[in-house]
Amino acid sequence: MRILFTGPAAPSHLFPMVPTAQALRAAGHEVLFASPRPLEQIRQTGFPVVEIGDGRPMRELFEEVAGAGAQYAQPDLTQDEILELGAAAFALASRSTVDDLLAVAGGWDAQLIVHDSCLASAQLVAAKLGVPAALQNFGVTPGLVMAARLADQFTDVYEKHGVAAPAETTPLNIVPASLGGDPGGLRMRYVPYNGGGVVPAALLHRGTRPRVAVTLGTVLADIDGLNAIAPLIEAAAGVDAEFLLAVGDADLADLGSLPANVHPLPWVPLAELLRVCDAVVHHGGSGSSLTGLQAGLPQLLLPQGADNFMVADTLAATGAALRATSAEVDTALLTRLVTDPGLRAAAARLRAENDALPTPAAVVPDIEALVTARP
Repeated sequence: MRILFTGPAAPSHLFPMVPTAQALRAAGHEVLFASPRPLEQIRQTGFPVVEIGDGRPMRELFEEVAGAGAQYAQPDLTQDEILELGAAAFALASRSTVDDLLAVAGGWDAQLIVHDSCLASAQLVAAKLGVPAALQNFGVTPGLVMAARLADQFTDVYEKHGVAAPAETTPLNIVPASLGGDPGGLRMRYVPYNGGGVVPAALLHRGTRPRVAVTLGTVLADIDGLNAIAPLIEAAAGVDAEFLLAVGDADLADLGSLPANVHPLPWVPLAELLRVCDAVVHHGGSGSSLTGLQAGLPQLLLPQGADNFMVADTLAATGAALRATSAEVDTALLTRLVTDPGLRAAAARLRAENDALPTPAAVVPDIEALVTARP
């Protein structure tokens, strides 16, 4: 079977597809990715990838929609307003991918299109070619709702191509039902894929003090710098723990002199880092949140933009996470994150819920049936 995976050029959207694609390839199926530039991060997975779209950077497209100088952090907007703004930007980015995706899916004779909710061209192409579709969710956010937001801004493209409506698509959820995703469809265990990287030997085992990982994902630091964690860095000095600053190549200058217990790291795959940590602090990105969930760690979420606020509300409601603004972070809050047994017990329960779900490999027959069971 030939299975085409496609989504926008964003690791947070493409990386959750990788374990599904790996399981399908291991079962003997052909897998191809189609993505806009940059292609390097998906190429490093070992899958073949075809470029689609006109190559315009996502940041440029977001600024066209939101205005020049747009930031990731949007504290003055509601979660719904942020998602609607994101839908407009991703719909704009999707316009240049339609013809390319049609050519790839048709020329390669794809039998199933697995797509992200934020690539509006995917369901149009699936409908036009009569190919079944599956929507790979990337977290707690319902993908069908987001896909519908994009489709509402794509009606003229549907009319141009003579397609009446988006193809029906089957959600592939990667969170326990208690955390969200879409009702119905298929549900599988979250298996982290955070990209490759060299793991320092010192991070193969636990330290002598509690360790707290601090990350801002793959986008926030690049756009807004490290402002979101500046108060945390100051407060960390009074906590009996080591803080591992996993922010890649971000400029640390704005943080000033780091306390002795705050250690910047080179790029390390987050799942490997969290394996030897006792808690994690992040912005509420789906990848960071679910990797923390899979590791069974208490989390402190400092939501900034995108779907961060929805994610923060969901995790805080489980009792496994704390939520705060960046300015509210102090020594007492960080100490609670490391020492509160209630947080740790709730995090262990969430990990058990995730572990109880079938692996991507176990769901392969159900994904195959999306093609073979069609009338």
